Amino acid sequence: MSTPFYVSPQQAMADRAEYARKGIARGRSVVVLQYTDGVVFVAENPSRALHKVSEIYDRIAFAAVGKYNEFENLRIGGVRYADLRGYTYDREDVTARGLANVYAQTLGTIFSSAAEKPYEVELIVAEVGAAPEDDQIYRLPHDGSIVDEHGSVAVGGNADQISSYLDQRHRDGMTLAEALKLAVESLSRDNNGGERRLTAEQLEVATLDRTRPQQRKFKRILGRQLSRLLDESGGDAAADAGAGESGAAGGKGAEDGGSKDKGTKGKGPAGEDGSEGEPLL
Repeated sequence: MSTPFYVSPQQAMADRAEYARKGIARGRSVVVLQYTDGVVFVAENPSRALHKVSEIYDRIAFAAVGKYNEFENLRIGGVRYADLRGYTYDREDVTARGLANVYAQTLGTIFSSAAEKPYEVELIVAEVGAAPEDDQIYRLPHDGSIVDEHGSVAVGGNADQISSYLDQRHRDGMTLAEALKLAVESLSRDNNGGERRLTAEQLEVATLDRTRPQQRKFKRILGRQLSRLLDESGGDAAADAGAGESGAAGGKGAEDGGSKDKGTKGKGPAGEDGSEGEPLL
């Protein structure tokens, strides 16, 4: 009679963590940096239909890497939480810290549940303040822990190498063009220390700009505006077509006038790992 195979709870959790980390590492990286007027999000993302960076509320934005359908569900839940809290109490009561705690509880519950697989996602939640010292950036790994970040942070892909590169070069008081240049340089580096050539069409860029006069501080940087900034920073300016910045005034909690939709247009194409309907970004 054979002895039944036994896996200790500790080993089971370690296996789940390894599974989630491998999925996240296959996604394309996202970097978030503070600059003098706010916070800039730069992601390697050639898709124009699936966003890795999104607005959550007036001063709060969200970035993610991993399985798109999983982090999109979390984004939608975050918008609903922010809308409800802002409506029930006050818009000032919606904070990145509160949202990060909600995400931490959700991710932690899923990770510790034996009934379902862990989410293959890593999140960044950022809030722009009235001054640089008031900015908040939180990183949330797959297990629901919360890491309070300052200055710069990277997730997905070769995040450790990118983070080390950013830590050595990021400084306070950078302009948007300088921060964008540093972000693109960090994303362009491969595991062997060489550099790839990233064009504007391969980048998704957005900011939380504290200088904007309207209540909503989120805006996407697209087309000619992105090309111009890349020119200023000495980067690649291959994309010379498309609309300028979006993010005009819209409803509360809406992203660029359109994130109030509470669902997606479908799961999208097959992911990089070959899983049909579950793109990996």
